[in-house]
Amino acid sequence: MATEILIVDDNADIRNILNELILDAGYKTRVAANYNQALSEIDKKMPDVAILDVKLDKGDNDGIELLSHIKSINKDIPVIVITGHANIEMAVNSLKKGAFEFVEKPFDQNRLLNFISRAVENLNLKNQNKEFENKLFSSYDLIGESKNILTIRDQIDKISLTESRILLNGPSGSGKELVARKIHKNSKRNNKPFVVLNGALLDSNKYELELFGEEKDNGAISYGALEKANKGTLLIDQVSEIPLDIQSKILRVLTDQKFKRLNGNNDVNVDVRLICSSSKDLKEEIKIGNFREDLYHRLNVFEINIKSLNERVSDIPLLIKYFSKKISQSYNIKELDIDENDSYILNHNWQGNVRELRNLIERIAILQPDTKDKISNIVKESLKNKNFDEKITENSLSIPLKEARENFEKEYLTTQLKKFNGNISKTANFVGMERSALHRKLKGLGIKEFN
Repeated sequence: MATEILIVDDNADIRNILNELILDAGYKTRVAANYNQALSEIDKKMPDVAILDVKLDKGDNDGIELLSHIKSINKDIPVIVITGHANIEMAVNSLKKGAFEFVEKPFDQNRLLNFISRAVENLNLKNQNKEFENKLFSSYDLIGESKNILTIRDQIDKISLTESRILLNGPSGSGKELVARKIHKNSKRNNKPFVVLNGALLDSNKYELELFGEEKDNGAISYGALEKANKGTLLIDQVSEIPLDIQSKILRVLTDQKFKRLNGNNDVNVDVRLICSSSKDLKEEIKIGNFREDLYHRLNVFEINIKSLNERVSDIPLLIKYFSKKISQSYNIKELDIDENDSYILNHNWQGNVRELRNLIERIAILQPDTKDKISNIVKESLKNKNFDEKITENSLSIPLKEARENFEKEYLTTQLKKFNGNISKTANFVGMERSALHRKLKGLGIKEFN
């Protein structure tokens, strides 16, 4: 499908010149001669790229208003602003509002075509990244054999068949959005939109606009996340960061299943399944006055708790193998030969959780080392974490040999237990001990067995 360029200029000669120039370059065009025509074209169908004159029929900066309108609908659309009355303030203002380029009249035709070509490339790259990200989420599985992951898989199977609201708890990077997408994919709403609103990334003044949308004086409508997710699923990520006044409005939507857009007079009815996630303990947030208790109970119809990667070390070898295969395929390279039992990896404090582990493997794929030693060096440099042998060596320099040996055995056996998710038989087999001997050793070292 040919790229479509919207040309907005009140000067017929300029419109015709731009139209012929852009058609000859192989693009499709639409034209508008004034502000209202431009609004109509934008609201009818969003162009791939827009070229806007600053001065139209409404006022000195109505092209800048159109720029803001386009960005409120889709911030990724490249907008090239042109004007015959340029000044530094106007240029800076348009770029601040998201213009891709600012061009003065009379313009050089080749230069303008170059800007358009770059704008199209920029849009295509963003669309490809979105498509790639969606494919990653839709193709990735919830990997692991730990008790926590097995429980979550079972919960997904059951809760996907219902319409219940869900609260996902877990540290950053643990897979909350992946779980939400799995629930949506397995639900009756799977052919409807899945929309993500990240509470931690929004400007504090834009929460209401992003959620509810806006009706402007000129009749244009900016749609919020609730309407974009109508009939589908809305994930509010980091819901703990939503301000209290907006929390009360979300509560009202949950109660009434309707809302008003900013500056709007009419109710908008929506049918949205709401999933919320948080890296913070919402009960603690309630105690300190940062979160409404009544909203918490409305959101927490069903709760899924995802543990940190440090609490499910047995999943790490499986994740390494899985990501190595997936990422190698996406980079079209030979599958990475990463040691799944690398002590640097198993003993690393995974503050970024699964996301951090995946990023490590992607970094290895990008560098494409051709030996295990080179892979090991990348791991060590990336994690900047000494393995437990080195820790024990350093700590053992100032203590008696017997105590140093006991410390090493305790560290070693604790790590192996975590790796095998507390399974005594598998741990005993790996370390080369009889099961009964391992039981005695663990008891003697004061290591608590777990399931």
